Amino acid sequence: MAIADIRRDYTAGQLDRQGLDTDPLKQFHRWFDEASRAKQSGGRLRRFAIGIYKSFAGLFGGMNLEANAMSLATVGADGRPSVRTVLLKGVDRRGFIFYTNYGSRKGRELAANANAALVFYWPDLERQVCIAGTVSKLPREESEQYFSSRPRGSQIAAAASDQSSPVPDRATMERAFAEIESRFASGSVTMPQDWGGYVLAPERIEFWQGRASRLHDRFCYVRQKDGSWELQRLSP
Repeated sequence: MAIADIRRDYTAGQLDRQGLDTDPLKQFHRWFDEASRAKQSGGRLRRFAIGIYKSFAGLFGGMNLEANAMSLATVGADGRPSVRTVLLKGVDRRGFIFYTNYGSRKGRELAANANAALVFYWPDLERQVCIAGTVSKLPREESEQYFSSRPRGSQIAAAASDQSSPVPDRATMERAFAEIESRFASGSVTMPQDWGGYVLAPERIEFWQGRASRLHDRFCYVRQKDGSWELQRLSP
């Protein structure tokens, strides 16, 4: 089959203004909960049925196992964009939180240009959320609190990796990992100075629901100067 012939019709749901929360962050939480199958309220039989569904959906690839996976787009000082997938680690009134190495490519680009964008795509629900705003670093104390909650292997990897820099081979990475593992063998791993969190403060949040015949539902919240949100329906 030719690439141009690959297509699907979207029939999983619909979106209208009456069904949207006036607060886009609350609306995001609602969709995120549904994408991660977090809403398991109900009786014992319902929870059992959901558990069976999860097992089969995960087995046959019908379930998005990482609902917090998001594409992060940044632009460097040279004006060239780049994008990669990172994991959402929190959402609060400040915005969308993620963690990385500050010396990585994305870290360098965010230092040069704080404007960034996020995209969540949940194919099972035929939904997408596009977010644009400005990024700032989290306080170090908050990053340390999250770092301490990570699995020990992830902590060691963060300390051992000079993210995005060239490396001659995998053996070099494994030696660096072993050295850090040995250094902190008798205690907790110290968070590296060049590692921590970011928060993207949203200025625009768009909710997209796939519909049949490409007549999709799109609603966009735009932050106003007074902090309120204006909601618009967009043409698909």
